[in-house]
Amino acid sequence: MTPPVIQIDGLHKAYGTLEVLKGVSLEAPRGHVISLIGSSGSGKSTLLRCCNLLEDSQQGQILFKGEPVTWKGSGHNRRPADPKQVLRIRTNLSMVFQQFNLWSHMTILQNVMEAPLTVLRRDRDEVEKSARGYLEKVGIGDKCDVYPAQLSGGQQQRAAIARALCMEPQALLFDEPTSALDPELEQEVIKVIKDLATEGRTMIIVTHDMNLAADVSDHVIFLHQGLIEEQGPPDRLFGAPTSERLRGFLSPTLAP
Repeated sequence: MTPPVIQIDGLHKAYGTLEVLKGVSLEAPRGHVISLIGSSGSGKSTLLRCCNLLEDSQQGQILFKGEPVTWKGSGHNRRPADPKQVLRIRTNLSMVFQQFNLWSHMTILQNVMEAPLTVLRRDRDEVEKSARGYLEKVGIGDKCDVYPAQLSGGQQQRAAIARALCMEPQALLFDEPTSALDPELEQEVIKVIKDLATEGRTMIIVTHDMNLAADVSDHVIFLHQGLIEEQGPPDRLFGAPTSERLRGFLSPTLAP
């Protein structure tokens, strides 16, 4: 049986005395879309950043395709023990951030090509062909030679998705990919994410957009104060939530 691309068991994360994650477990099997929902401060983005080791956790296991992350130290001194393992995992888990994080001095094509060239050391011609293909895929193939400042927010976010795809990752991690966008531009990005979901890509999405979570997810996790309050398939979670807290969280969405 193929192990999940990402598996987290009993993860704890604290900033000083503030406990943000209090023992969270999840699995992202190959080809599945997992959405994380919950109020601000519930631990969603922190959990995502722990997935690809941008944040150090204090307790619990993180496994990538069945391979556990090796640690040294304990508690607040716990760190990944093997830098090569960290690099390998990070390059296989491409992250799309809320604020695009494009290099302003590089064209869109250069932005998309940069990591495969410098991190993966792939052939330049091959990377350029791939980058142009992904920019075409997200609908901005005609923007290769412009700079980020010349694009709308929706176009910049689509460029960021193309950049993530160009790493040929095992999974895509989205951290509130539409929350910095106007509603009209948001739809451009949602369409790209939906298209990626239909291709069977493995994704974990932190989102405030309940319609997006309902439409693309195989599994939805509702986090509340650092714990999983409820989880399950989207039709059950949104159609018949059992937790009082989840019902309260969804009530604005469910209101007629």
